[in-house]
Amino acid sequence: MSANERPRRLRTSPAMRSLVREVSLEPGSLMLPVFVREGLDHPRPIAGLPGVVQHSLSSFVEAVDEARSCGVGSIMIFGIPEHRDPDGSEAWNPQGILARAVGLARQRVGDDLVIAADLCLDEFTSHGHCGVLDELGRVDNDRTLVSYARMGLVLAEAGAHLVGTSGMMDGQVRAVREALDRAGRSDVAILAYAAKFASSFYGPFRAAVESPLVGDRLTYQQDFANSRESLREVRLDVEEGADIIMVKPALGYLDVLSDVTRAIDLPTAAYIVSGETAMIEAAAAAGALDRDRAIHEVVTAARRAGATVICTYWAVDVARRLGQR
Repeated sequence: MSANERPRRLRTSPAMRSLVREVSLEPGSLMLPVFVREGLDHPRPIAGLPGVVQHSLSSFVEAVDEARSCGVGSIMIFGIPEHRDPDGSEAWNPQGILARAVGLARQRVGDDLVIAADLCLDEFTSHGHCGVLDELGRVDNDRTLVSYARMGLVLAEAGAHLVGTSGMMDGQVRAVREALDRAGRSDVAILAYAAKFASSFYGPFRAAVESPLVGDRLTYQQDFANSRESLREVRLDVEEGADIIMVKPALGYLDVLSDVTRAIDLPTAAYIVSGETAMIEAAAAAGALDRDRAIHEVVTAARRAGATVICTYWAVDVARRLGQR
């Protein structure tokens, strides 16, 4: 065997492997999804998503403090209201659960932690869709954009640094960007869920937000068989003013994430979603794999595929372990 062809020389010790490691994780690149439920006095566990809870406002503040203390870069806040209506009007209520949570977080941490807020209607509508329905029960794209713009303004005024346009409506980034700019809030950034697929791996999330959805979201979320279509969605969101581009889910779509990262000059984000999380937690609970090693591996995979920001329910766990190295 040729002495010039021995790749194992660069794997001989932990120090050597660290020296030549191609990508690394930093706590500041992690985003923690957090659920805040109106009317709760104490955290409530979420079925199918071990270790994740619906927070009360008081326990939410504790979660914000914990994320900051571990060096996590951002939190993404999802609000769950007590009352819903067909239009999802609690989404733009300045005193609603999402706006209140955003305000509390901003007051608590200022600019030390990026406060992101989910900008979508599905948590707030009585039918569970991400937009307003027309008389035939179809999601009305353009009427929904009006609601998104209203929601974006309320979240900006509440203190969000970043809004996550996750509804997959055509033109959603432009609608929100123009509304923010007209209101003098050009400082608020947009995390565009440009390639969000109609995935079966959202199951535990639906329980987390108590989704009343009957049916599916196939007419607006992307077909999981398509990849070139993702680049079109990304191009449109970049043109409309997105600041960060999200691919969701992460683990089943690392090829898409890699393609998107190479195609644009904006930061990219990946969301390791609830079902992907639940699979690893279940396998670890059954003794089929080492939980901590598996988590580190899949989060690193998202980073290796190009993600600048990694949205994960394990953000605090990963940040703590990174801090111990």
